[in-house]
Amino acid sequence: MKETKNNYKGKHYIVRGDRSGVFFGEIEERNGKEVTLRNCRRLWYWSGANSLSELALRGTQNPHNCKFTVTVDRIQVLDAIEIDECTESATKNILEVPVWEY
Repeated sequence: MKETKNNYKGKHYIVRGDRSGVFFGEIEERNGKEVTLRNCRRLWYWSGANSLSELALRGTQNPHNCKFTVTVDRIQVLDAIEIDECTESATKNILEVPVWEY
């Protein structure tokens, strides 16, 4: 069954891919394991949270020790195995983490 953006509208999520990594953004569409995210950052490394569940609930306690990429307009994750809804405070916290630059 195809789920549309209306099911996820107005919230941010952390999506874990089976092999593709971890992403933070707004879910535009979901169809099984395929999730299209808008305004998306890849969460390459985080510090200050023990799990993705804690990161979605509280954000990070060490924002300057995280490796979160630039925000891209849209990305499609083809292997989603976990979707965590972020609280408003965690969303604000994650959005404020500086961009990790090489």
